[in-house]
Amino acid sequence: MRRSLGHRERRLRSDALCRQLFSQPLLRNSRRIAIYLPADNEIDTSAIIERAWALNKQIYLPVLAPCGPNRLWFARYESATPLVQNRFGIAEPGSVHRRRIFSHTLDLVLTPLVGFDAQGNRLGMGGGFYDRSFSFLLRRRHWRKPRLVGLAYDFQQLPQLPAQQWDVPLSAVVTDKGWHYFDDRGAP
Repeated sequence: MRRSLGHRERRLRSDALCRQLFSQPLLRNSRRIAIYLPADNEIDTSAIIERAWALNKQIYLPVLAPCGPNRLWFARYESATPLVQNRFGIAEPGSVHRRRIFSHTLDLVLTPLVGFDAQGNRLGMGGGFYDRSFSFLLRRRHWRKPRLVGLAYDFQQLPQLPAQQWDVPLSAVVTDKGWHYFDDRGAP
């Protein structure tokens, strides 16, 4: 269904999601925000990025770590940041060594997804990059930063997804129709 969306419909739904996202304090109260650049007809994040920059938020993009088991680095992204294509054809900041930060120092991570369910389980593209990069959250009991929030079209909600012990659940999902909070992990 995501792939079948036309440009106009995708833009309308992405703009609606942006309004939903900024209607809650979670983003407004975050300083360091990780987000993705869309691929494969995912939610267009350009309006979110522009609005966050206007609010003086620091934006970080995921970068495939050059070594290690499919983990992500997060590199500062500004309007003049040069982008390169990674091995999956997704744009990411180039020359990141001096501009990257540790994932535990982020306040908010806006993640792409293929599907989600009412328990906060996320189906990604199958590489496990986000689960490996944020596995430390599974061991935390009280300190919940960063918050992981999925960005999705409303039709991407599924009745139930299988969950493995290494899957890192989302705090919330925001769609073009509204917010889905999971327990107290994402509530404003």
